[in-house]
Amino acid sequence: MKKILFIFILFPAFMLGQAPLKGVVYEDDGQGNDVPLPGANVYWLGTKIGDVTDFDGVFELEYSPSYTKLVISYVGYQTDTLHINTNRRIKHRLKATNELDEVVVAQRKQASKASYLAAQNIVNISSAELLKAACCNLSESFETNPSIDVNFSDAVSGTRQIKMLGLTSPYILIATENIPAIRGAAQAYGLSFTPGTWVESIQITKGAGSVVNGFESITGQINVEQQKPSMDYPVFVNAYASASGRYELNTHLNTPVSDRWQTGLYLHGNTRSQKFDRNDDGFLDVPLAKQINVMNRWQYTDSENGFVGFFNVRYLYDDKQAGQEGFDPDLHKGSTDFWGSGIETQRLDISAKVGYVNPEVPYQSLGFQVAYSNHKQDSYFGLTDYDITHNSVYANLIYNTIIGDSRHKVKTGLSATYDGYEEAVQFTDFSRVERSVGAFFEYAYDDLENLNLTAGLRVDTHNLLGTFITPRLHMRYTPWENAALRASFGRGKRAANIFTENQKLFASSRSWDIRDAGGAIYGLDPEIAWNYGGGFLQGFYIAGRKAEVNVDFYRTSFKNQVVVDWEDPQRVSFYNLDGDSYANSFQLELGYELFPRFDIKTAYKNYKIETDYTSGKKSAPLVPEHRYFANAAYETEVSPKGSQWKFDATFNWLGKQRFPDTSSSPETFRLGEYTPTVSTLNAQVTKVFSPSFEVYLGGENLTNTKQNSPIVNAENPFAPYFDTTMVYGPIFGTMYYAGLRYKL
Repeated sequence: MKKILFIFILFPAFMLGQAPLKGVVYEDDGQGNDVPLPGANVYWLGTKIGDVTDFDGVFELEYSPSYTKLVISYVGYQTDTLHINTNRRIKHRLKATNELDEVVVAQRKQASKASYLAAQNIVNISSAELLKAACCNLSESFETNPSIDVNFSDAVSGTRQIKMLGLTSPYILIATENIPAIRGAAQAYGLSFTPGTWVESIQITKGAGSVVNGFESITGQINVEQQKPSMDYPVFVNAYASASGRYELNTHLNTPVSDRWQTGLYLHGNTRSQKFDRNDDGFLDVPLAKQINVMNRWQYTDSENGFVGFFNVRYLYDDKQAGQEGFDPDLHKGSTDFWGSGIETQRLDISAKVGYVNPEVPYQSLGFQVAYSNHKQDSYFGLTDYDITHNSVYANLIYNTIIGDSRHKVKTGLSATYDGYEEAVQFTDFSRVERSVGAFFEYAYDDLENLNLTAGLRVDTHNLLGTFITPRLHMRYTPWENAALRASFGRGKRAANIFTENQKLFASSRSWDIRDAGGAIYGLDPEIAWNYGGGFLQGFYIAGRKAEVNVDFYRTSFKNQVVVDWEDPQRVSFYNLDGDSYANSFQLELGYELFPRFDIKTAYKNYKIETDYTSGKKSAPLVPEHRYFANAAYETEVSPKGSQWKFDATFNWLGKQRFPDTSSSPETFRLGEYTPTVSTLNAQVTKVFSPSFEVYLGGENLTNTKQNSPIVNAENPFAPYFDTTMVYGPIFGTMYYAGLRYKL
């Protein structure tokens, strides 16, 4: 680890190179606040080198020491000429050439915003939203947004899982820059493999999603946009330390290679070597862990000829050790002296995206995506070994054009996937190969006023799932000003990876029972579901300040499902659905700017999820029917030197949750029918000293809520009824953390 830290510290000096000049142009909103100014012209005096600021007011220019005068202009604003002697990132405010006291139009960009214009129900999360919490990795990036539920980690791996519309992440298509990424063998822990600082923005889509990205999405899609070498800082360093013994260091190093090529090296390392057992049950509250994560990105831009491309190579090594406090894997693995678990993962990702826009006909474009990954996990849970190697290849060709005029747009293309699994539980081999080829067509209509819709259809042929059709439709209508009424429906189909998606169940004394129904994968048929629903978004003003209410309802109805039945405390069974299974999700959200730079967001969610088990219809275990969420964020004004304070707090309340049935257990190991309610409060304070340096201090679970006995029969981990899966709340208690960010 010391060598890794040395590389992180030494490498910035190596990579500085001749970086471009980057900056942001602002205007005054009339109340002393800086608001990004899009469309401003920025150029070097006496040259033809220039740029136009984007929606966030950001520009980027080629830099040379010979360029000393920078001109910034915008219609209606005073033109400024700045004297530049370094390529340090700049921030400049333009002054209006005239003042209109009668009318002041001001808007502050929201860190998290629902789209009023898209046919799909999309929530955009910017990097500013991610900075409201520690966000060490992607699994922790949704804690300040109510659209995604972040589950408490299980009692062994410490890994958090997410849910959308009441269903777990395997039913969500999770993509990195629109390439499906967290799937197959990566389902259980893949969210923790993307460092939070690598994330530029996140787009959350409720509903079945687009046919362009595949047929597996059922409840929605999450797309993660990563930092771009051309837009990221030449040097960025983030250091983090927590009271749970976690230490983390992130370094981004970006530099131009030529006029068209830029590259970035992204380095991440984290470690936890300190043991904690605050509830005195003999088991670690959080696992020991270490991770090395390295990514090299290359960006190619040829605007003149219409080409752009991204090329990525990433290597990951992740190692977790959990179990009893006295467990030593070198001494006790495979024995019954101490119960322990180890999960070692190595992963290689290679991907490329190439896009071409016809300079003569801008509405015609062609895109090609290709990705390869090798995911190797060696793990054990007590005396049970679980190993999986997943080789995956994905390719997607997309052509965009219009029909007649720009109101009618179409996307069409071909896609192919290959998934080779080498999977073994103890000495039983479950290896298989999946291959699919598909074609898709998506039509989008936009009347440029009140109505737009997206209708898609794809046909896929799969060597194990057969040939099938996937239809999807999304529609938005604006009945009046600042309103959006949406509806959608779509079909999804997927093969359940029953072992990798349910690994936490290995950490119990349960036996595994697969009821072979003659299906192609594990003897089970594929999962098929329809998702339909819609929502209403309305923006309005209260006391002259912007407010927003968003309400939606979705239903996921399974035509077939692989039921994970752990209602027997000594057995987990997998079988095809015989009967009915559905998930209803209702959400009501309200956002309001209470006073300048102080935003509040509240949400209520209600889930009704029921499945026909062999023992009868039951609600989903450990899923609260009622949830309440509240977030408050305040920022002080930015001083002339760029200093600022930021305050953020998030409150979550979870209603009672149904425990899986333990009535057949001995009385000592029986649990009640429902869990208690759970309340947690997270808060963070950030001090921005300058545009280049800031520090933050935060706390998670400040209410110190704890589930004191999360492990059933912890005293006898190799005996019947041992179970680490009955987790409904925090285990560690209050956890404080601190960190810093440095940008050059």
